[in-house]
Amino acid sequence: MITEGQVLDIAREALFLIIRVSAPLLLISLIIGLIISIFQTVTSIQEQTLTFVPKIIAVFLGLMLIGGWMLEQLSGFMVDLWSDFGIYLR
Repeated sequence: MITEGQVLDIAREALFLIIRVSAPLLLISLIIGLIISIFQTVTSIQEQTLTFVPKIIAVFLGLMLIGGWMLEQLSGFMVDLWSDFGIYLR
């Protein structure tokens, strides 16, 4: 039988994995947004839609570059979780 501590450990690992996997794409979006914001401030262009297209393109490029690593991390977690499934049922 699975204990409360084991459930908390699995939840903690899952949350840490979500943060670790999503952080690179969030940082890419943050950096691109900051660069565009500085550009808008310098040029006095206040177009709201100017930030979306470069961010989307940068995130897609980042996803293409590190998507394999992200998938490897997520599938590794699932393999570990399913391989310990028999322990949880005792």
